[in-house]
Parts: sequence; structure tokens; C-alpha cells
Amino acid sequence: MHVSRSVAAASMAGVAAAAPRFAMYYDQWHTASPSKDVTAGITHVITAFADPLLFTTDPAGSYAPFVDPSGLRASFDEGTKMCLAIGGWGYTAGYSAGQKTEETRALFAKNVAATLDTHGYDCIDVDWEYPGGNGDDYKSNPNSGKVDEIDNFPLLLQAIKDAIGDKELSVAVPGLERDFIAFTADKVPAINDAVDVVNLLTYDLMNRRDNTTQHHSSVQGSLKTVEKYIELGLDPAKMNLGIAFYAKYFETIEECTEPIGCETAVLEDASGLDTGRSGAKTFLEGVPVLASGQADDTEGGQWYWDPSTSYFWTWDTPEFVAEKFEKIVKAKGLGGIMGWSLGEDSADYAYIKAMQTGLKTL
Repeated sequence: MHVSRSVAAASMAGVAAAAPRFAMYYDQWHTASPSKDVTAGITHVITAFADPLLFTTDPAGSYAPFVDPSGLRASFDEGTKMCLAIGGWGYTAGYSAGQKTEETRALFAKNVAATLDTHGYDCIDVDWEYPGGNGDDYKSNPNSGKVDEIDNFPLLLQAIKDAIGDKELSVAVPGLERDFIAFTADKVPAINDAVDVVNLLTYDLMNRRDNTTQHHSSVQGSLKTVEKYIELGLDPAKMNLGIAFYAKYFETIEECTEPIGCETAVLEDASGLDTGRSGAKTFLEGVPVLASGQADDTEGGQWYWDPSTSYFWTWDTPEFVAEKFEKIVKAKGLGGIMGWSLGEDSADYAYIKAMQTGLKTL
């Protein structure tokens, strides 16, 4: 369909005038219910997760929410949307089965729509990590056996959107370009057309598959992800920039005097399993080196190398969150922000408050 330039301009003006989104994941492992002054302004609560295998059968498997969305609404502003996230790290089998054919996609989509209606959700978040491969089972279930997912991923998204109608469809997408297997220049436009919102996983930009240190959620790393998706054809107005409420650590071979490029220990074994020499700590749990952190103002990330453990630590600060608003959200015209996850910041909610402050600048 072709539209006139004036119509297109009017449409873009309407998008630009829309209130920014403030999405927050609410995971089943951290279920703190803060006061409304903490949750003020949150527009979308995304409860995580449901197993996608539940939606591949006829009849569908029974999904039992870990929290009643109608009860959860009381902790948030009136009008906040309650969403269901399907998937998460390690839960790819259901998506792989659901995407196979037109019939399996239709069944998956029908079951998703029915579940949203049954439990009173306003939206769904497709959290497939990742279509095309590089999931937790990439050694035992290699990418070569998942090539069909590249073509079928946008078709599955469109089937879901057709089934849920006016309810919102969001998709969580990888932050590392090496995981963009299904996000190619010829597929991204169809993905963009199918969804209402894109939640950018602009964290875990260093993980156990790396062998040298880098920031896991820096300003510059996040900006690189955003710019690449824009280049591929994602509408920035549909994007939510992701903020992580945890620090990560990685064992290094030798002393690390700079945040970029230190050699790590072997973090993942030949079968793809964690060697136990890396991990994460939420801000709720407490990050033991927080007070010792050093700012990398060039890349926009906080870091510390702990000589007592040989751990390289990487995390955001509220100040770097503010910088992300200026250099990414505002500069690139993004439609909103997203946090993982509400309960992980429940020590003092410093990061959520920083996001609230940043939103006031948009």
C-alpha cells in the first residue's frame, strides 16, 4: 500500500506525540510489591514466564499464572497494561514446534489468544531466545537444524497478532549482534510490521560465551544495538530500551586494569554448560563491590576488578541510566524504556527512580 508524504508525515507526528512507554518485567522469582510512588508511571507490567510448549497442543496446556493479573493491577497506576511473557532463556522448544507450519502457527496463536482472554491479560510478549539458534542448547541442538525458524519467525508473530486483535504484541529481541540470526535485513521489516512494541535486551552484552572482558550494558554498547536495529528496518518508535537491575561478574586469568579486553577463564565448557566461573548479582541481593566501582566514561559503564576473587564486575549506575536517556532514547527517537526486573531493584529502587526521572525529560 502506498500513502502520500503528507499522510506519512502526519502519522509520524502522531507517533512522536505519543506518551513514552515504561515497561517493567515482573518475574516469578522476585515478587516484591512496592508502593505506588515507586511504580508510578509504569505503563506495562510483563509477568514472566509461561512455557511456550503449553500453546502447541490441541487442547492447549493449562497455564496457571504465578500472580493474578487482576490483583496485580492494584500496585500500579490505573490503566497500566498487564502482559504475559512467553518463553525466556532455555524455553525454546515450544517456539520451535509452534513455528513449523501454517497449521502449527495458527494453533499456537489461537491458544495464546484464548489464554490472554481467560486470565485478563492486555498484551503478550514473545520472548524467544533466540529464533534461528544460539539458545542455551546450541551445542546439543545446533543452529543448522533451525534454519526454518528464520523464515517462519515473522509468520508466527503475524499469526499471533492476527489472533489477538487489538491487544498488544511485543517481542523481546537480542542485544548482541551475533544473536541476530533471524533478524536479517530482509526479515526485520516483516517483524516490524507484525508487532506493536520491541523490547531490546540491551544487557548481557557480555556473557559466558566471551573470552575477553567488556561491559554488559554500557551506553555505547546499547547504542550500537539500537543503531543496528534501525539500520535493519525496525521503527525506533516501537523500541523500548532495556535496563538491567543486576551486575555480572567473570573470572579473569590475570589482573584486569582496564574494563575492555582482559582475558577470561573458560566460562563455558565444550558442551555449552556453565563452568561456574561467572554469574550475576541483583541489586536486591547486593553487589559486593558496588562501593568500589570505577566509571568508564568513554563507554558509559561501571566496572571493578576484585583482586580477592579475580572477578571482573560490570554494571550500570543510575547516572549511566540517565545518560542512556540523553544519548539513546531521546537522540534516536525511541518509544520507551523497559526494565528487568521490578523485584531485582527492590533494595532501594534507585534504578526505577532513575528511569522515572529520565522519562520526565522526554
